[in-house]
Amino acid sequence: MHVQAFSLNQASLLSDGFFSVDPCDNPPLILPTYPTHRSESSSVLKTLQQILNRLGRMELPGADQLEAFLRHVARRNRRPRTLCSLWQSNMLFLCMLRDAGRRELGSITRADVEAFIEREQDRGIKITTIRTRLVCVCAFLRYLAEEKVVSAEIFVRRIRLQLPERLPRAMDPDDLAKLLSVIDNTQNRAMILLLLRTGMRIGELLQTRVMDVHARERRIEIYEGEKNRLGRVVYLSDDALSALESWMRERNALKEYLFYGRAQDGRMCYSTARGRFMHYIETAGLAHRSYTVHTLRHTFATELLNAGMRLECLQVLLGHRCIEETRRYARLTDKTREEEYFRAMSVIERGNDDEGCDHPLETLPEEAQLLAQHG
Repeated sequence: MHVQAFSLNQASLLSDGFFSVDPCDNPPLILPTYPTHRSESSSVLKTLQQILNRLGRMELPGADQLEAFLRHVARRNRRPRTLCSLWQSNMLFLCMLRDAGRRELGSITRADVEAFIEREQDRGIKITTIRTRLVCVCAFLRYLAEEKVVSAEIFVRRIRLQLPERLPRAMDPDDLAKLLSVIDNTQNRAMILLLLRTGMRIGELLQTRVMDVHARERRIEIYEGEKNRLGRVVYLSDDALSALESWMRERNALKEYLFYGRAQDGRMCYSTARGRFMHYIETAGLAHRSYTVHTLRHTFATELLNAGMRLECLQVLLGHRCIEETRRYARLTDKTREEEYFRAMSVIERGNDDEGCDHPLETLPEEAQLLAQHG
């Protein structure tokens, strides 16, 4: 367990419960699934207009300030999903104030923010979703503080939520072998092996164009990371390169995207890619294991650390801004800790045989002894 503070940058995180039904009876916005860098500006403006249309039909306190904030976010070129997340969270916050009879935002205090958290907890919302909504509300309140609408005293002490710190889940080697053995389609094999051997997110792979692939240099250039917009280069292993070359010989050379589909922009959609992966999971008899497409990324990271790759190198390959994100995988693959455990356990298990034996203590180096003498 750990305690996490919040920053404006975290507002782009999405939670599992983001598109759940809320008391205000507003259906979620329909957003483009994986906007590319060419169409993203128009997607942001389209999403902003959808939000403002809905905002205009609602009677919320501070509606003008919320509109100004959302326009400010759109000018900063935030993603449509970030814009929608900020709208959804702050709409719920303002609904709470409206239901309490509040009409002006200038009287908002820290107690109102804490009441919002308690309200979401009472509704049974997941803690990760509450965290996301709190980040979004705090971003709005900071904007209001800069505009001298609310008091900056709200932020004297940060509001922190205790969050579970789960381990990433990798595929068992035997399960992985079963999965690869049942893939009988050239395109699907290339797609799954690329995810497994490059660590790309599924959204990044579906956005990949043929021009981004450099088979001779055995690399793929990711123009913009799906989660944090951080571009990077990933590399192709022998089996991934072989599967990719087989697919390149069969694919339609006129298609722009590496994996194309029937979508209007020509890309394969996420639901199609996920459906194909889950089909092979079921065929391999692994449906009970709860594997997802993202599990391939976890497997990539775990296998590289087991093979001795340094954490700093893996961080760049995964596209993590903070090495602490990458360090989670080290808890799965710490061979030194594993060896120390079994060495100590072997001593414990044969304890009766070692009775009466003296186990000499390790001698401290001379330098350490001198330091100890001087405190």
